[in-house]
Amino acid sequence: MSKRYPAVAGYFYPASRKELVVSIEQSFTHRLGPGKKPVLATSRNKSVVGFVVPHAGYMYSGPVAAHAYLELASAGVPETVVILGTNHTGYGALVSVYPGGTWVTPLGEVKVDGELAKKFVELSGYAELDEEAHIEEHSVEVQVPFIQYIYEDRVKILPVVIGLHTVDVARDLALSLKKAVSELGRDVVVLASSDFNHYEPQHVTVEKDMEAINYILRGDSEGFYRAITEKNISVCGPGGIMTLIEYTKLFEKYTPRITLLKHATSGDVTGDYSAVVGYASVKFEVA
Repeated sequence: MSKRYPAVAGYFYPASRKELVVSIEQSFTHRLGPGKKPVLATSRNKSVVGFVVPHAGYMYSGPVAAHAYLELASAGVPETVVILGTNHTGYGALVSVYPGGTWVTPLGEVKVDGELAKKFVELSGYAELDEEAHIEEHSVEVQVPFIQYIYEDRVKILPVVIGLHTVDVARDLALSLKKAVSELGRDVVVLASSDFNHYEPQHVTVEKDMEAINYILRGDSEGFYRAITEKNISVCGPGGIMTLIEYTKLFEKYTPRITLLKHATSGDVTGDYSAVVGYASVKFEVA
């Protein structure tokens, strides 16, 4: 079985185990973080469906991401964490599902849920089994050490890199994932890995981000897509976000509850507000 080795260790996050653990823990205790370290619940709260979580370097977006991971830990241990990344490199399939094996980080190895990968691709009109899109892609990779910090080796992951960002594709992926999870009886949590508006002044980014986020909170994929395209809101992982929105809607007899946990920008970390990147953690539940 293949092993996927880190592409951005030593760049987006520390390359040594000890320094990486310190960096993750500092994300939780940072002034922009939740202010405490996560505690893994002993019972599983299956009403927690997933999260939007950022994917920049830990010093920039780690504290915002920590809000999602604190809540993830409090929801207990699923079988598989599905990570919906975005394609920054242009390599590989338009919707690339890592087929199996393990992913390696400075915290060790985590297994890929190859059975779920195969079933997901079998049911989807867009997804393909593919490793090429993942070779240098950071949007999935930066989530893995946080997952390992919380769960150690108790969960598997399903890495997905999306390069085709439309509402129709999102609906296909959401339905295919939901069917695959149901057919296999799998207990999963879905992470949509995305940053928000890029490289504009603080006041512009905050305004644009909140417009996009408000559509997310309403569970409105079409409104979200229309807003980011018409108003040039440079959200880099819209396909994953829309997939998570549509996936949450597929829980029949349940009402989606979507909550903004934290929004901040790189300027809130560095103090330079001239050209910032926006970050948000958003929680998706069904009740």
